[in-house]
Amino acid sequence: MRRLAGAVPLAVLLAAAWSPPAAAQSPEPSVGPARGSLVVVGGALRDPEIVRAFIARAGGPDAPIVVIPTAGGGDDADYGPWCACLAQLRANGARNLTVLHTYDPAEADRESFVAPLREARGVWFPGGRQWRLADAYLGTATEAALQGVLDRGGVIGGTSAGASIQGSYLARGDTRSNTVMMGDHEVGFGYLRDTAIDQHLLARNRQFDLLEVIEARPELLGIGLDEDTAILVDGDRFEVLGRGYVAIYDAGAVLEGGGPFYFLRDGDRFDLATRTPSRPGATFRPLDRVERRGGGSP
Repeated sequence: MRRLAGAVPLAVLLAAAWSPPAAAQSPEPSVGPARGSLVVVGGALRDPEIVRAFIARAGGPDAPIVVIPTAGGGDDADYGPWCACLAQLRANGARNLTVLHTYDPAEADRESFVAPLREARGVWFPGGRQWRLADAYLGTATEAALQGVLDRGGVIGGTSAGASIQGSYLARGDTRSNTVMMGDHEVGFGYLRDTAIDQHLLARNRQFDLLEVIEARPELLGIGLDEDTAILVDGDRFEVLGRGYVAIYDAGAVLEGGGPFYFLRDGDRFDLATRTPSRPGATFRPLDRVERRGGGSP
């Protein structure tokens, strides 16, 4: 892939509707979760529609939701009722919230710690540093119980670090600096397989940063999310929700007259299995100027 000096246009020309026939959908997702949903947010979450979408996917205001603020890096006194995300969830209707936090993998293996996740219909990861989540929970009973939430048809969501941890490759996972894209932690929870997820994209001028990862690991799909913007994932399909943009980095895509990535906006859809973008409109066509190598749109 070639690094360009200039920015790629924020709009990708004509678009299309997102209503493929049911027969065209894969019976077993190859990238997204087989059951359940994901809400992946680029940080600085303010849009109540995104919060409400998460709560609705968990089952509504009375659904048991677990908040895991471990990425934040504070001590235990910083969590509980003072966690800003708890106030945000409550303001949008959630009434059944539990905070779960440890830095100790041995604690994360204890049944008494894992117990709230056995009943949870939703899990939310606030921001911070994503490597803290990896250190505390990878390979533990907690990680298995998180997968269980999805397997029961629940939802896992997160913002900033809570977005990046949902990919299989952990971008910005270095303990020394959040500017290192490929660092000393490279494994995420993998709810989106073969992906690397970045956040705070345009707000922090990060739109070129994922190129390093995709150039080194061209099999990966790069997903960059701007602040206050989410992708709502069901199986191998997602929809963009929010006020910013989502950038797609695909080493196998041909971008006519463009650069090494392209942008999606609110309402746009994306097929993770075929890596095909589309936009609701009057006609049924994929986004112009974007196609996969070796063939056109499905």
